Amino acid sequence: MRLTPEQGKANYTPPGPISKGRRTSKCHEGNEIPKGSFPTDIPPKGMCGSVRIGHSLNKKEKEFVARRRNDVLQSLKKLKITCSENKVPNIALLGSGGGARAMVGLLGSLDQLQKTGLLDCVLYLSGVSGSTWCMASLYQEPDWSTKLETVKDKIIHRLSGPAVSWGDAFAKLKKYYKEKDIFSLTDVWAVMFVTATVKEIDEHTLSDQWDQKSKDPFPIYTAIDKQCKQSKDADPWFEFTPYEAGYSLTGAFVETSNFGSKFENGRKIKNQPEIDMLYLQALCGSTLANEDEEKKLLFEKIKEFLKHLPLSEKEMVEELGKENTNSPPIDKCHQVLMDLVDMNLSVLNGKDPSAHDKSIRTKLNELTGGKHQLSFQKKKLNLTDKEAAKQYMKQYTVDLFNGLSHFWPFDLWASIFGCMKQWIWGRKYDFLHNMKDKAVPSTLLKSETRDYIDAGLFINSSYFSVLREERDIDLIISLDFSETEPFKTVTKAAETSKKLKIPFPEVNIPNGHSEKPKDFYVFKGQNTPTVIHIPLFNVVNCGDDIEEWRKKYKTYQGSYSAEMITDLMEVAGKNITNNKDNLLEEIRLAIKMH
Repeated sequence: MRLTPEQGKANYTPPGPISKGRRTSKCHEGNEIPKGSFPTDIPPKGMCGSVRIGHSLNKKEKEFVARRRNDVLQSLKKLKITCSENKVPNIALLGSGGGARAMVGLLGSLDQLQKTGLLDCVLYLSGVSGSTWCMASLYQEPDWSTKLETVKDKIIHRLSGPAVSWGDAFAKLKKYYKEKDIFSLTDVWAVMFVTATVKEIDEHTLSDQWDQKSKDPFPIYTAIDKQCKQSKDADPWFEFTPYEAGYSLTGAFVETSNFGSKFENGRKIKNQPEIDMLYLQALCGSTLANEDEEKKLLFEKIKEFLKHLPLSEKEMVEELGKENTNSPPIDKCHQVLMDLVDMNLSVLNGKDPSAHDKSIRTKLNELTGGKHQLSFQKKKLNLTDKEAAKQYMKQYTVDLFNGLSHFWPFDLWASIFGCMKQWIWGRKYDFLHNMKDKAVPSTLLKSETRDYIDAGLFINSSYFSVLREERDIDLIISLDFSETEPFKTVTKAAETSKKLKIPFPEVNIPNGHSEKPKDFYVFKGQNTPTVIHIPLFNVVNCGDDIEEWRKKYKTYQGSYSAEMITDLMEVAGKNITNNKDNLLEEIRLAIKMH
């Protein structure tokens, strides 16, 4: 589709959400829905959907919990633990973030929990970041916990197998771009990074991946609201379950299938496609150390895509239509993009980008017949001022795309660079927009969009999804797959809970244990859930080689070999088998306290 210069400019530097600006406001059924055009009590066909405000469990979750507690009771009997029906403890298992290390570590831990008979005692399974990648793989298989050996082998085979093809990945990226109103770096991350780790494009959705009568623990995927995290005046914790998505502590939810759709005053007014599991994995798992390093990685991936997927003349005709076959040579357009990526990388690395700048100007002159000149032609780039150099590149990129948008199908790449410029991640319509409810912080009611990001940027474990009072958790088993600081998740959860007046046990770490952690810690308090904390690498399963294990399994090193996966699963599994008796004892004590 050929864009006008004005459309290209809107694509790149839009007010509000990144929007293609070339579709009418229609739902999937084809109903055009002008704002405020229907009575609040009778939405048009395809527009069913409303916001739920309240501190209670979703009805379907409540029904599942009731059935699952009966299954837990039978499991406790098999473990020879005496328990009456009304004393069944609510047990939540948490998986922390940690990239592929967390994904594989959680799989190894669950494998041993299943073999010891303890997995069937778990009511909730909740994860952040890399742990959600494992969860997404598991829940593809109905009742995975009853056939975990087979499911585990299937996942290992996939993780150690070939990568997703460049063609399939790029097709998915274009699909994300074309189907949704709002495009962000989360879409790019899903296609360029998550697929490289999980080795698949999972187009299931959370709502269709779940069977109401499932024999598995109830899954909770967690992220945070970026604006709430930054302003610190509202609840940042955001959860996704098969039934609802919303703010865990505020108590504001929408049906998961409607998350991302446009709402006004609590009612859906415009459909958007339900997010798929690939996107959800990217939304939950996209944290890196800092913005500059993440940008470098993104630019390197974009460069790889451009290198492997140069647009052919045939594809250009298909993209633009036969009437545009006289467009400029595709190879020159492609080279401009490659040079632009290299120029951005040079600036981020503090290197002179003048050679790429010269190449861009030469190609630009050839493409436009000298009609388009970059406004930065006479301005000198000062690499010693890092921030000024980055601002220079931002404006340079804007200027370039604004001049080229009507020559070539630059719209997708312009939007990607636009999201890079504004650093837009996980942007979605705010389903609480213009609601009038005093129970919800005003900051959540005013904005048209919200940005959702990896919870690891706040607390690298999903404590606050299970600390909802209505979930009434008795025992939390926290599996910590963090790269360093093995107690940071639990200590920060304790500090945050204290500020929010949420019951949580006091956490005191013995001297020297931060450097040489053991494999099992228990924290208890008066009228609080019991918290079991299990660091992945510890002196019990790694001996004196903790640092070697950490170096071998870095968070951002890409996919693991089959041998690395097997070794890591074994190490993670030891934390369960070595502590089976300790876990059983804490379950018995939880029954007494219930």
